[in-house]
Amino acid sequence: MSDLSGGNSTTSISIKRDLPTPVPERTLENLSPADRGVINELGDDSALLLVQKGPNAGARYLLNSDITTVGRNPENDIFLDDVTVSRKHAEFRRNGRLFTVKDNGSLNGTYVNGDIAESTELVNGDSVQIGKYRLLFMTNGGKK
Repeated sequence: MSDLSGGNSTTSISIKRDLPTPVPERTLENLSPADRGVINELGDDSALLLVQKGPNAGARYLLNSDITTVGRNPENDIFLDDVTVSRKHAEFRRNGRLFTVKDNGSLNGTYVNGDIAESTELVNGDSVQIGKYRLLFMTNGGKK
């Protein structure tokens, strides 16, 4: 922007980020029979991430260790190969039967049910957004 009167000029830059939109609550009934079967077989101290949206939709990731790393670096436990995902984007942490997701200072953030999450406890059916990936967090709900 030029100021023709010889005064100071001001430039304004706005940055637009695409924020994830909240998704309706997902229940076991909304899932495929194969996914329901896998979830029903989970141990009480493990969980499953189902990729609902993203380059590898339909993939499943088992959370059965105390820390599971997620990011664009192939050395992560869960490798999400897309530029919207930071190299060391987030980690899922297990403490007994409780799971949390912790953002590792990623550029695009980590969202749980559409809300930005630095460190958030997860419950069955939560939607976790990491870059272009929408992951559904599922447990067996204590059925075993």
